[in-house]
Amino acid sequence: MKKFIFILFFSLFTINTLESQVLISLLFGDNLNTGKIEFGLDGGWTLSNQTGLADSKMLNNWNLGFYFDIKLKDDWMLHTGVLVKSTSGADEIPVYSLQNSELDNLYATGSIERNMSYFNVPILMKYNFKNRFYVEGGPQLGLLYKATDEFQNKIDGNELTYSKDVREEFHPLDAGVVGGVGYRILKGYGMNIAIRYYYGFVDVLVNDSGDAVTNQSLYFNVGIPIGVGKALKRAEEKKKAEQKQ
Repeated sequence: MKKFIFILFFSLFTINTLESQVLISLLFGDNLNTGKIEFGLDGGWTLSNQTGLADSKMLNNWNLGFYFDIKLKDDWMLHTGVLVKSTSGADEIPVYSLQNSELDNLYATGSIERNMSYFNVPILMKYNFKNRFYVEGGPQLGLLYKATDEFQNKIDGNELTYSKDVREEFHPLDAGVVGGVGYRILKGYGMNIAIRYYYGFVDVLVNDSGDAVTNQSLYFNVGIPIGVGKALKRAEEKKKAEQKQ
């Protein structure tokens, strides 16, 4: 349990996502898997949008993190972890003034792609059916560490982009609920394939005089257990040793 808590805090303060995932797997991997806890990498594709934005479209991005499945009673589990690379936002948002006449003229006929990077921590109850399907649901908390509005336009065949740091315009914390369904490919310790939907409750804009702007995301994820085979082998060896005594 101490290693589990350490991993959560380690990722919350590690920005370089890919290196942190590799480091976590190499350092802890099979040591985090026990008879009651399954550790693995979790990642896939995200479709996100924000309510309250007229004429915006879904933003396509990828996500990456790790998970813990903690066994409870019967077929129930607690699913948690951290999505270290997780982007919310929207695409093709109508442009607003940059308070610069030259830039406003360049991007007047363009659009905005909003990327908001979060550390997301789901805390889900998970029920496993006998046919290896499962359902899960519960709260998810998010910590914002980067937010950018990228203005885009195309003039005379030339692609124009301008990035604006908008982190201070958004609340650092997000919260909502997640619901999903999934399937374990192989019984015991195979990959998990899941579809999850997130609905945010927080108006993420700091000074919002219009409709509430909340995050909504659809996740298509694959969970890959790390070191489960070795953990099961250790457990079996321990059991045999106890029987000999």
